[in-house]
Amino acid sequence: MECYKTAVIISDATTYFCQKFKSYLTYKTYEQMIGAARSGKQNIVEGSMDSGTSKKTEFKLVGVARGSYEELLEDFLDFLRQQRLQLWGKDDPRAVAIRRIAYKSDKSYASYKTYIESKDAETAVNTIICLIHQENYLLDQLLRSLEKAFVEKGGFTERLYKMRKEKKDGKLEKYDR
Repeated sequence: MECYKTAVIISDATTYFCQKFKSYLTYKTYEQMIGAARSGKQNIVEGSMDSGTSKKTEFKLVGVARGSYEELLEDFLDFLRQQRLQLWGKDDPRAVAIRRIAYKSDKSYASYKTYIESKDAETAVNTIICLIHQENYLLDQLLRSLEKAFVEKGGFTERLYKMRKEKKDGKLEKYDR
């Protein structure tokens, strides 16, 4: 799952960043940022695991992950503003170079390492911001897909009820074993 790969990179990058720039962060902000990155990743995992039995739960958990990344994004934007660093525009050549990495099939933390572990906080933060925007885009697509599937097919409980009713009405014989 592409959004999980990006979630792992964001989690590792946030942990590295927070440890490296700990002196610039309050204790609460430090904990919140690492927690938001972890929460986003973990909710994607949990939602994926629950997808077979509850699309409602999967939808909810993916939504929670999306919220966690929005919170994390705001913390990184705050850091830029408070440190008087520049937010790169989407057409900035540095941002474009980072976004291009997303198209590699074997992308990992190592793909972004030189940017994330840069001595320059502005480069590190803008790299993570690019990753968060990519993750939010992927999660928005997933949420739309889950919503469409739920509207068209219903949830797990609805499908079980339909099968039970069809069996009861004699229309479903393959489950008579």
